[in-house]
Amino acid sequence: MEKSVMLSALVLLLVSFMSVCAREFSATHQVLDVEAALRARTGSSMASSAQEWSETVQGEKSDSIVLNVVHRDSLSSSSGNNISSVKGVLLERLKRDAARVDSINTRVHLAAMGVSKSELKPLNGSSIDARFDAKDFSSSIISGLAQGSGEYFTRLGVGTPPRYTYMVLDTGSDIMWIQCLPCTKCYGQTDPLFNPAASSTFRKVPCATPLCKKLDISGCRSNRYCEYQVSYGDGSFTVGDFSTETLTFRGQVIKRVALGCGHDNEGLFVGAAGLLGLGRGTLSFPSQTGAQFSKQFSYCLVDRSASGTSSSLIFGAAAVPKSAIFTPLLSNPKLDTFYYLELVGISVGGRRLTSIPASLFKMDATGNGGVIIDSGTSVTRLVEPAYTAMRDAFRAGTGNLKTAGGFSLFDTCYDLSGLKTVKVPTLVFHFQGRADVSLPATNYLIPVDTSAIFCFAFAGNTGGLSIIGNIQQQGYRVAFDSMTNRVGFKAGSCLA
Repeated sequence: MEKSVMLSALVLLLVSFMSVCAREFSATHQVLDVEAALRARTGSSMASSAQEWSETVQGEKSDSIVLNVVHRDSLSSSSGNNISSVKGVLLERLKRDAARVDSINTRVHLAAMGVSKSELKPLNGSSIDARFDAKDFSSSIISGLAQGSGEYFTRLGVGTPPRYTYMVLDTGSDIMWIQCLPCTKCYGQTDPLFNPAASSTFRKVPCATPLCKKLDISGCRSNRYCEYQVSYGDGSFTVGDFSTETLTFRGQVIKRVALGCGHDNEGLFVGAAGLLGLGRGTLSFPSQTGAQFSKQFSYCLVDRSASGTSSSLIFGAAAVPKSAIFTPLLSNPKLDTFYYLELVGISVGGRRLTSIPASLFKMDATGNGGVIIDSGTSVTRLVEPAYTAMRDAFRAGTGNLKTAGGFSLFDTCYDLSGLKTVKVPTLVFHFQGRADVSLPATNYLIPVDTSAIFCFAFAGNTGGLSIIGNIQQQGYRVAFDSMTNRVGFKAGSCLA
């Protein structure tokens, strides 16, 4: 009897010890399925989803809109611009990403210096002036979007009757615009160009209206109609009529939305017809539709080649999951477009890194620094001291893995060929309000080719700004609630 009791106690102790070890392992390491990640990278499931779009949906609530979202690579392949290799696709994506980050850094730096958007001039002014006389047109703004960097697209109807087309989603831009006929110069897009003459609800905005004056500088064509221009960091631009139009989202009609009707659009996107601005400025779609959708929207992004689940975008009450974890939304007094968060620390392998204090992510009095979350930036950029400390901690926890040379902007890569799974350190972002976002291994160790070279998907930023990119956001529903000034994260809720 005594031996039986002792044996039971020993078994209980062993089970308890194993349970503690399991919890400790889950807090310090997680398993990366190498084979599954490689299969996903070489898959093509998203290419077909772009062609199988349903324009309408039954039973949606009037206070919410639910939309599907596709990655730009699926449109690039369908429009004949496919890059043949997995490696080539990623290299192009990272090239676009670097251009976007440079543009965002410049915009924040100029704002911190006190340079207003109204003082900025087009970088490619000669070609613009050839079509628009300088005294008739002077509306110039710099967008956070650089050439071709729109990564995720959604589909919506423009005009009456609605003409459905793809639009880039961008939390780093405010003004919405679409390519329009007649077109002086337009880039290639998947759908036919929008013809405003064929829409019964298209209206040009008169120069003297308050809506025109919401542009940083109100341009005026022939002393009658408002003109807009959006200039990009690399000299690309879109120019045309500032107008109001009806938009249709899967059967729901939104009237009198202000957007640019671009007649000269150079050096911008592949596939999409224009841009749906999701920023915090007064001309963004969430701001314009605040009365209907309460300035609430969310998206959940999956990898471009993930199967079984599609990315989604929601506007309105259904956009914010009640069970999400929330962190306060901050404001930059010098720049109203971006969504700023307060990152207070990072843990690698279950250890909070004391070498990354919260002060590294603080915005200063001039509006420089801080942390933004962005839909159009792919790779998360951290200020150099924070990135170096995080990377070194990750390297220390992966000493058993075979290293490989760098790849593009990635400086920490591994040769995982011949391995089915590997154990890697956990990685957690700690945001203000005890909002701890634990990243899946696939969000920070990604394949860069088909030969099992995987890289740590972060980079440093030489400026004071840090940017949470969309690779690290994948698999989370990210909810933007400007009514209560908070951002929420809900893991595993891409099924809208």
